[in-house]
Amino acid sequence: MYQEIINKTKLDFDKAIEHFKTEIATLRTGRATPALVEDVEVECYGSRMPLKQLAAIHAPEPRMIIIQPWDKGVIKDIERAIVTFRPGLNPIVDGNGLRINMPALTEERRRELVKLLNGYLEKSRIALRQYRDEAWKEVQALEESGKLREDDKFRAKDDLQKTIDQYNAKVKEIGEAKEKEIMTV
Repeated sequence: MYQEIINKTKLDFDKAIEHFKTEIATLRTGRATPALVEDVEVECYGSRMPLKQLAAIHAPEPRMIIIQPWDKGVIKDIERAIVTFRPGLNPIVDGNGLRINMPALTEERRRELVKLLNGYLEKSRIALRQYRDEAWKEVQALEESGKLREDDKFRAKDDLQKTIDQYNAKVKEIGEAKEKEIMTV
């Protein structure tokens, strides 16, 4: 019976991990990646749209991003949005699209990015703990209502702890890989 609660909680843990991956994908490393600009909100056609809905974005070289809008009339809007949303990136209008040459990261900026990464790591751990606490409260409620034996309650607590330890290890592993990527010159 408590296994259903743990399985449901694992789904929540997976969502937290995916959210963490999405957040850290926007952190700039030494390499150019489309994730740096794909979610930039562009004001065009009377509304705001993510850049990935307006253009093809790719990184043909480690320090360059190419943006090719499907409608050439929005190039200026895209340029304005990138300069506003991502200070430090200077898009160059290049015929039918935009080109962004990525400046090299300074040591100081790399350290700032690692601090930001650590903030995301902590948020992710907090989210995992909150999901675990919710599951534990559900298990306790089952035991109080008589639907779960006390032995099963403690077994559930141990299983929950093992599960959260696995997910915390995943978060740590992902974070360490991203930190290595940021600090690589």
